[in-house]
Amino acid sequence: MPTFDASAAECHVFTFKEGLLSKVAHDLKLEVKEFEVQFDEASISARFDAASFGVVCVMKRGQPKPGTLKDKDKSDILQYLAQDVLQVHRYPEITFQSTEVTRIGSSVRVAGMLDLHGQKRRLSVLASSEGGRLVARVKVHQPDFGIKPFKALLGAIKVKPDVEVVLSIPAPQA
Repeated sequence: MPTFDASAAECHVFTFKEGLLSKVAHDLKLEVKEFEVQFDEASISARFDAASFGVVCVMKRGQPKPGTLKDKDKSDILQYLAQDVLQVHRYPEITFQSTEVTRIGSSVRVAGMLDLHGQKRRLSVLASSEGGRLVARVKVHQPDFGIKPFKALLGAIKVKPDVEVVLSIPAPQA
């Protein structure tokens, strides 16, 4: 079974701001730096190190805006993410195991179980072929996994409950 890690694959998490003072906050593009995805025609399994997140950049209207955040801001974001959001000391790993894989033309429909923050939930995603890669985009509703989205200033600045996870691996040969 082919195995991909961060040297050949990418995993990004996009967060979106909301709240009365959201104009002073940022949408973010995060990356998972340590993970492994095993993939074949019948099965997909993945393991992500919850403590390996990095801040890639600020996103504005869907476009990357590198250089917007200072290193201290990035460090603060990652510390809050690890300690308060993901609680990596209690839940160091995020895993996915498929229960069904169906090829549909150049796309693949995958259903399975996501284990995040000590909670297991069913997840279904359609991964599409894009430029020689298989790309899966899925919304994850944080409260479904017992995660309280970030909020500050009594909720005047907060992260929306839904984050978007984008996983990209080299496309398998048909």
